Amino acid sequence: MKQIFTHTLASLLLMGLVATQANAQQFSKRKQYSSIGVSLNAMNYFGDIVPKTSLPSFRVAATRPNIGVYYMHRFAPRISAKVALNYGRISGDDAKAADPNGADSRYRYNRNMNFRNDIVELSGMAVFDLIENRNNYLKRPDFVPYLTAGIAVFHHNPKGADADGDYVQLQPLQTEGVDYSLTQFAIPFGGGVRYRINKSFDIGLELITRKTFTDYLDDVSGTFVERSTLAPGAAQYFGHDITNSVRNNTSDFPSFTEAGQRRGKDGNDWYTTLGVTVNYILAPRVKNPKFR
Repeated sequence: MKQIFTHTLASLLLMGLVATQANAQQFSKRKQYSSIGVSLNAMNYFGDIVPKTSLPSFRVAATRPNIGVYYMHRFAPRISAKVALNYGRISGDDAKAADPNGADSRYRYNRNMNFRNDIVELSGMAVFDLIENRNNYLKRPDFVPYLTAGIAVFHHNPKGADADGDYVQLQPLQTEGVDYSLTQFAIPFGGGVRYRINKSFDIGLELITRKTFTDYLDDVSGTFVERSTLAPGAAQYFGHDITNSVRNNTSDFPSFTEAGQRRGKDGNDWYTTLGVTVNYILAPRVKNPKFR
């Protein structure tokens, strides 16, 4: 499903770019305009602690806020370019997301991992309007659905709550023996709708999904390592001792934390934002012709 959606979106954007290439050459600079805006979003993640990019895995309680600012410039009747800066948080908790009695979730409940991760993202995206505007901003349509895709770079820093409830940075602990980078790339894609309020303001609703190239937004990815190879203290706690069968000294999950046993699942992590945008149009200056 993810691949179908990604390929469909890419095809639509490509067709839109080709179809409007000639129109863009005729779209005079007098009709081009820029805008600035803010977005207020709900932010969620799908990964090893929320195991599926689907509604059954979605937890409203795990939703965290995200805020963004952006600059956008319209180049053609359907095409705009957008640069955005966003800040938000994702989170997950095996104790809350996994059913202790479920056949497919008992493993994750026993794992007992938790995390939160603050993400700062800078993105550049192309915006393809499904309804074109061949005129200036004053004659733009009242209601415009659109598709968008691009590339983003982000900085993240996963933290976990220890036995005392204090949050500890997880990346330096190398709980799986991996020194992963806190700066990563992503491919954001999605769509939304804009509604014209007056000549200067639009309000909108936008959903953006990010395909990342890391499986460590939650610090969980591969296999358990030998406990003795982890540094005493927080590394051994998050890499081994946090597990319920270890904490409670039970035999319910034999060999659960032995080196080489699965700690996470295959596939990189994703994160999404859904929210409201407010767009303010920077009215272009109109140069009057000079008379001699």
